Amino acid sequence: MSTPDKTNQDMFSPLKIGTHSLKSRLIVGTGKYDTLALMRDSLAASGSDCVTVAVRREKLYDREGKNLLDFIDLDRFTLLPNTAGCYNATDAVRVARLGREILRSLENPGADWVKLEVLGDSKTLLPDPLATLEACKRLVDDGFQVLCYTSDDPIMAVRLKSAGAASVMPAGSPIGSGQGILNPNNLKIILEYLKSDDPDYPVIIDAGVGTASDVAIAFELGADGVLLNTAIAHARDPVAMASAMRHATEAGRLAYLAGRIPRKLYATASSPEEGLITSRPW
Repeated sequence: MSTPDKTNQDMFSPLKIGTHSLKSRLIVGTGKYDTLALMRDSLAASGSDCVTVAVRREKLYDREGKNLLDFIDLDRFTLLPNTAGCYNATDAVRVARLGREILRSLENPGADWVKLEVLGDSKTLLPDPLATLEACKRLVDDGFQVLCYTSDDPIMAVRLKSAGAASVMPAGSPIGSGQGILNPNNLKIILEYLKSDDPDYPVIIDAGVGTASDVAIAFELGADGVLLNTAIAHARDPVAMASAMRHATEAGRLAYLAGRIPRKLYATASSPEEGLITSRPW
């Protein structure tokens, strides 16, 4: 069992992904906000120091012609380019390379990594496992540190790690669905398999978060990080929800490190029974 000092030390340990080290274990997205100013304020409230950007929007402008990057503090945030909207390996590799060039021009440290998404269809937004594995291998060979979005299939997770993924990112539930953690047992198996020979290998829950309790549950399961976007951007008050996600990250991580009590069928009295003046009911 961890000592209090060890628990506190682990609580504030950085999230290490390849050569990157993040103070916050919460990674947030930049899409779907009503305004870029609202996005800026929400990112600040989240406490995150890493934001993911869909590079497929090549010019990174909104509908009013404003540049997304003008509303992100590049001295604070490491950018994580992603391949959202790609439906085959070739497009995903091309978009990843485009992201690398954009971030190199900005001298942002996120130029050497990518969040890989290769989707199977536009309705479910579930990953295409074969195309994802192919793209992962090609990007690793091209020098990328790949954070790989995948389903909650443990076998696929193992194959992606074996292909060289710097982090495997299983979905809690479908992208943007807000359903939370639908299959905690599969996520536990993924964590067990991927960490059996490397306890420090980063597993990040990506997609499906709806509210702060979902984030806490993900960390209580043992996840190393959580990536989310819609749950903040589409909340009634995105800034307040971003703050809630920040606190849930800390609470869930600390609860995992502290170690929950086991579930039991019957009650266990919290007060001592010695010296009772009444007898049992039978």
